[in-house]
Amino acid sequence: MVRSPAFRPSGLLGLVLLFAGPAQAQAPAQAEENYATWPPLRSEFPSTGGGGIVIRGYNPVVADPFCRTDFTATEPNGTVYRNAVEFDAVPMQGGVLCTNGRWRALDGSASGTTPFRVFIKDGVSRAPE
Repeated sequence: MVRSPAFRPSGLLGLVLLFAGPAQAQAPAQAEENYATWPPLRSEFPSTGGGGIVIRGYNPVVADPFCRTDFTATEPNGTVYRNAVEFDAVPMQGGVLCTNGRWRALDGSASGTTPFRVFIKDGVSRAPE
């Protein structure tokens, strides 16, 4: 991994923890899962990796065959990391399931995968709790 001089390992660790997941590609969830019951996706939410990191601006849009969004990860000290994520867009249940996510730092300092998924239908983005 290449790090820019301003890149702090703690920030990378927080981002990696946010998007930590299995190394293999994630298959879409079982058909029994009802994505329309997921709560609406908020554009700002705490990182699932903890550490007080806040994710902002997470608003995926479908651009066949992908779902894409830029977003930021902000540490409690105010350090902001700018990132992008791209998912496979899979038609599902009358909407689109954004799955098999791949994220990258916009400065090129880090990248990885995410098990996070988003379901978009009728203009509403939803994510599992």
